[in-house]
Amino acid sequence: MVDYTKSQARDWAKEHWKGAIAVTIPSYSPDFARINENAIRHDILKLKELGFAGTLLVTEVNITPEENARMTAVAREAGGPDFQLFFHAAFNTLEENIHALSLAEKEGVDSVLLSYPTAFWPTSLDEVFEYTKQLSDSTDLGVMLFGLPAWGFERIDNAGMPVHWVRDVLDAIPNIVAIKAEQGNPGIPGIMEMYHHFRDEVIISCPIEGETIPLMSVLDFQFSGTSNTNWMSDYFPRAFELARTGRWEKAMELWWQVAPARAANGAILMGSAVGTTVINRTAWKYQEWLAGFNGGALRAPAPRIPDRLMKQARQALVASGLPVTDLPDSEFVKGRTQA
Repeated sequence: MVDYTKSQARDWAKEHWKGAIAVTIPSYSPDFARINENAIRHDILKLKELGFAGTLLVTEVNITPEENARMTAVAREAGGPDFQLFFHAAFNTLEENIHALSLAEKEGVDSVLLSYPTAFWPTSLDEVFEYTKQLSDSTDLGVMLFGLPAWGFERIDNAGMPVHWVRDVLDAIPNIVAIKAEQGNPGIPGIMEMYHHFRDEVIISCPIEGETIPLMSVLDFQFSGTSNTNWMSDYFPRAFELARTGRWEKAMELWWQVAPARAANGAILMGSAVGTTVINRTAWKYQEWLAGFNGGALRAPAPRIPDRLMKQARQALVASGLPVTDLPDSEFVKGRTQA
């Protein structure tokens, strides 16, 4: 349980949402019959060691609401009371998301990242508003609105989530506390527009590290999430804190150091999922395995990561001077931690 009400949610978030937020993808037992609690615990402790302030518990994989609740409980125990845990509202229907969120709340999740199901095909922004409001109204937790071209809302409005619509959302839904602004991605129009209009009311998050650090020369960010920056070990928490505390030049030195890893990340994601609008979570799992996280194959159906992209990711970490395992890639599918 969190110690704020809906009317206090925005103030609570401004006080508590700080730093870099990673992602945690479920790990499973060797027979895939259950989640691997030891591996999840390992990954949460690794994030804390690297300086991350919290994580998104990814549900856009083959996991049940009940398993996600148990994953939440394990993450809360490992992370402690001050480690931010985000519920990922990426289940199949509005009703299933509300049910899964209610289970996760009881186990200690303290924030929500909005998502929209693949079966949700609105023909008006009023429908998007109604979905957003129903999910947000089902909880007292702070909710992060997520503007992303993958939802397909650009067929309704070129901006996907235009300013006037976001204005209506913020006026009507008091526990919308932040905007993960990727409208117009790739590029920065969404983050710039949301920051321009709403930075005094809610937290504006740019989750893309390659844009976040340069933008912090002119924009004041206190929070960045959620994304797979943990595959670059402690680089992003360090760089974000440097930029946030007036040492932007030092942050940019780190930014340039990891340029090979950044380039490889773009190539891996584009090369393995062109046109699908679905993130290759196996690729993310492999990337973080290189950096010491559990890794492990995902439940079917799951995408694969080609050998050539594995090699590219590994060598990019070496070229960036970042930690990388010397284990062979054949060990990735097994995972580091026994169930």
